[in-house]
Amino acid sequence: MLTVEEIKEIVNEIEDPILQQPLKETDGIKEVKVNEERQSASVKVAISKLGGQEQLDLQMAIVKALKEQGVKTVGLRFEELDPETIEKFRGNGSVSEFENLITNNGEQDVKFIAVASGKGGVGKSTVTVNLAVQLARLGYKVGVIDADIYGFSVPDMMGISERPDIDGEKIIPVERHGVKVISMSFFVEENTPVIWRGPMLGNMINNFFVEVEWGELDYLLLDLPPGTGDVALDIHQMLPTSEEIIVTTPHPTAAFVAARAGAMAMHTDHNILGVIENMSYFQSSESHQKEYIFGKGGGSKLATELKTDLIGQIPLGQPTWKEEDFSPSIYQDSDEIGQIYKAIARQVIDKTQAGE
Repeated sequence: MLTVEEIKEIVNEIEDPILQQPLKETDGIKEVKVNEERQSASVKVAISKLGGQEQLDLQMAIVKALKEQGVKTVGLRFEELDPETIEKFRGNGSVSEFENLITNNGEQDVKFIAVASGKGGVGKSTVTVNLAVQLARLGYKVGVIDADIYGFSVPDMMGISERPDIDGEKIIPVERHGVKVISMSFFVEENTPVIWRGPMLGNMINNFFVEVEWGELDYLLLDLPPGTGDVALDIHQMLPTSEEIIVTTPHPTAAFVAARAGAMAMHTDHNILGVIENMSYFQSSESHQKEYIFGKGGGSKLATELKTDLIGQIPLGQPTWKEEDFSPSIYQDSDEIGQIYKAIARQVIDKTQAGE
């Protein structure tokens, strides 16, 4: 039967799957116990991220390595590494697989903006695509990841019908209205439901970062899944730094639910750029009277709770369509709502470039 020291020596050579460093470097082995009579071992390991496929892979690697050396039964417990250790290895570039994207080959930082909501149906994707298009119209290089992988809709909203090209081992995103787009909808059959497990979806999102040839970008917007589920949490943990916009409707209940998404952002050290209140009112083209169909005050209340700004109130409306350039959810600059989105884009630019 292996001794405690022999077990430590074996396990220490196995890598933390996120930090990509041997456990001996992260001081990941916290406790080892041996029962010689039962030929069993109990190991407590600290890793950078609990749950998901990465923890399962590490568990299997440890069990395999010890059983090959004669241990009959292996018990494993996991805890999370302290933030200082995680940050230490994040700082030396071992955490982020998409660090090259973040720094544009060291020339200019890409600004990540995650667009989140507490629940579906509040117009989060509409906000994402229109903000992206307005940033592009203002002269910035913009990409969008449609990370709402159960309810992907960005390509349809932007009138995209083609699929990405492949160049060697890299995926070339589709470009529309000056915005580069990647989405789960490009990789599933039409109207086929996505029934993958959470870890598989998390890996797909990671591929959107590392396997897509984004080129130079100023902004990369992520249309997050609504709520605070596993996929949204994985994305928050993937990004070393990100700004976040929370979308809500004026209804107090929607704002209450959206606060959870804001709390997740703050918990993962992401900065909240502001709150956008969608469907704020309906304005009659005849009387010009405003009707507050979904109530009032939800956006302001949420912004106050999250200690951020209300950066836009978007009324109900329909974009002007161009037959030759059909994009059913994109507002033109000639549309009143298009001008509201442009004002929001300018605020985003001011907030993200302050101090540069």
